[in-house]
This record gives sequence, C-alpha cells and structure tokens, in this order.
Amino acid sequence: MFTLDPRLEQDTIYLGEFPLSRVLLMNDARYPWVILVPRQIGLTECFQLNKADQEQLTKESNFVAQALKELVQADKMNVAALGNVVSQLHIHHVARYQTDETWPAPVWGQGQATPYIEQEQAAICEQLKVVFAELLSNGD
Repeated sequence: MFTLDPRLEQDTIYLGEFPLSRVLLMNDARYPWVILVPRQIGLTECFQLNKADQEQLTKESNFVAQALKELVQADKMNVAALGNVVSQLHIHHVARYQTDETWPAPVWGQGQATPYIEQEQAAICEQLKVVFAELLSNGD
C-alpha cells in the first residue's frame, strides 16, 4: 500500500491525485511549488517505473510545469527529482522569478520556509485545482 514519506506529509498541502501521482503544494509561500509523488511502493528513481508509468509521469510533470508557469507568470520553472533528503520518488516543480530571494541559486537549503497564511493557502489551492482539473481527482 502506498504511503507518503512523513517529511513530505509534514511539509506539503494535499491537492489531489493525478492518474499516477499524488499532487502536493509545498507549504512555502516564497515560491509557487508543486510536488508530484508517483503512488508506487519503494521507488527512489524515475527509471524504476515501468515504461508506461515513465511516460505518464513525464506527461503529468510537463502538465504541471506548463500550467503553473502560466498561472503564476514565472520567469523560469525549476523541475527536479533530487531525493537526497527524502528518498521516496518525487518531482519538484518550482516557479522562479528573477526577483525571488534566492535567484539565481537553487531553492534547496536557502533560507527558511514561509508557511502560507490561511487565506493565501485557500486561494492558491483553489487556483491550482482549477488549472489542474483536467487530470486531478480528489482520491475517491
């Protein structure tokens, strides 16, 4: 049975499910940041997925990157699967701006996360659910 790594559970806000992946919002208001976690057990690398799931993950990742970039008018999308701290396979989609506090450096290990305040969280979650609606379900 699929379970989410406790650190991802703690640091994110649940948005729903794509056909392959759980969709999460990183609880850091400094950056619009969506994480996809394929609902597979014990995987740490994309190449461990079967070919059909690799293709599905690529479709989902490209969909998120494009939709998020358009929604928030990002200057650049950073898409990465690091896994150095959380080994469970997950893909980060971070909207970046030339004016953000860590540009042009990577966001990892830079500063302290700023959790969304309640109204901001509700607004960004609703906006993301609308732009992701084509693939998103609520996990029912």
